[in-house]
Amino acid sequence: MTQPPTGDALAKHQDVDVPHRPGDRGSAEPKRRKPRDRPLTIVVTGTGKGKSTSAFGMLMRSWARGHRCGVFQFVKSGKWKVGEEKAARALGGIDWEKMGDGWSWLSRDLDESADMAREGWAEVCRALADERYEFLLLDEITYPIKWGWLDAEEVARTLRERPGFQHVVITGRDAAPELVEAADLVSEVVKVKHPMDAGIRAQQGIEW
Repeated sequence: MTQPPTGDALAKHQDVDVPHRPGDRGSAEPKRRKPRDRPLTIVVTGTGKGKSTSAFGMLMRSWARGHRCGVFQFVKSGKWKVGEEKAARALGGIDWEKMGDGWSWLSRDLDESADMAREGWAEVCRALADERYEFLLLDEITYPIKWGWLDAEEVARTLRERPGFQHVVITGRDAAPELVEAADLVSEVVKVKHPMDAGIRAQQGIEW
């Protein structure tokens, strides 16, 4: 069994990601940030399940490395009791904002829904300008863009021009071409099979 390097062996790996030291905060500490580190725009889109799940995994990694983390959910309302939020609040140190009021086809007032999305985006702009976070998750923001409530080019331009060191992760179906163009990393989740196709309803611990 290969043993992890120690002592002098570690000194040879100062500029690479491995081996990870238990206390390594990496790019969360500006004085230790490596020249190769870059703030990324990440888009996780597609028709398959797992877009937000992937983003929340990155959120946990960033939190574990000491990043200042924030989550803005653009569709799920405050009434939604999602497991990821409960876990984040138990961990502490993760700001969590719900900007929507549920799916558009369930909304009783689409004008109000649009206003909430626009105010949510305005708050995101303030957070970016203030460099409030080093990791910012914009969960399901692709939907208010698709519905015309937010301007895709404005969103893309704001992300391209954001100051400082801020990773931004975007999730949701049908990501606008402007977002894809502005992103450094784009992943598409494709559905092969889904239990709902067999009449199995969404379940706690799996979907939320």
